[in-house]
Amino acid sequence: MKKILQIGSALVGIIVGAGFASGQEILQYFTSFGTIGVVGAIIATALFAYMGMTMTRIGSRMQATSHRDAIYKISGKFLGTIIDYIIIFTLFGVGVVMIAGGGSILNQQFGLPLFVGNLLLIALVILTAMLNVSRVVKVIGGITPFLIIAIIILFIFSIVTMDASLAALDPIAKQHDSALSNWIFSAINYVSFNIAVGVSMSIVMGGDERDEKTAAIGGLVGGFAIGILIMVSHIMIFSKIDVIGNFDMPILKLADDISPILGVIYSLILFGMIFNTATSMFFSFSARFTEIGTKNFKVFTLITGIIAFTLSFVGFTELVALFYPFIGNLGLVLMVVLIVASLRMGRLKKE
Repeated sequence: MKKILQIGSALVGIIVGAGFASGQEILQYFTSFGTIGVVGAIIATALFAYMGMTMTRIGSRMQATSHRDAIYKISGKFLGTIIDYIIIFTLFGVGVVMIAGGGSILNQQFGLPLFVGNLLLIALVILTAMLNVSRVVKVIGGITPFLIIAIIILFIFSIVTMDASLAALDPIAKQHDSALSNWIFSAINYVSFNIAVGVSMSIVMGGDERDEKTAAIGGLVGGFAIGILIMVSHIMIFSKIDVIGNFDMPILKLADDISPILGVIYSLILFGMIFNTATSMFFSFSARFTEIGTKNFKVFTLITGIIAFTLSFVGFTELVALFYPFIGNLGLVLMVVLIVASLRMGRLKKE
């Protein structure tokens, strides 16, 4: 049970990065559609649970140490090459976005220069990524419970202090820009984007667990937890959409409204979740090209981190607008391949 919860918690930590924990992604992908966003959140929950189970199960069955071999095995050479490059692009691109997000959080909450947050985050990421897989999973999973506790507190506050009806809030929510025009495709696209972000580390994480059942249940628990967090965050933001909807980080604004101290605490949790995602991105990126734990792995991680630090000064908002929608569309291909692979698990075992 401990290992299942560890894997599940780490999966949440991998996927819940800057946009999710701040509430901006939830606002654009779910809340901006009004009350129907609840149905979208339910669809996303089911998909996350299934995909989480599939990714860690495939990794465990193949005892994968990087996503490369697993992806080529389940999709063939031609399609595998395409997906491999999609994942490589996603890992580095989202890693850069997270570094920029780290600087943005500390700048907004504490007034620190952007380069301070960027530098602090990339230094922590490089040091952590040089640990072995098991320790990385423990570090990533260890921060997740704090986010869950904070979200529950904020959710209860938003419901208790809600001072407008659902009917009155619905048109206000719909005034906000949506990531996509259709609520169903928006929910699916949100899952596909996050699967593209999390697949590499999830496969490696599953590969570190020899018991396939434990890996699969851990992925299922983690995916379901992500879905529940989406649902809770959507309801929370929707109930206060008239107050926090126009802020870049609506959940952080809600925390600040309750108490400046809680705002500081949540900003640190948010920084921690960004750190989680960034670590999993750069660890997986380096694992794709070098062997984990070797000198080459450490040198490659250091060089990659320096390059990412330089690119992060393009700006958090600009990078999100550039990478996220594109990666979401590419991730649809990956989702289909993983679903087909899950139906061929018996054959993969024979091979």
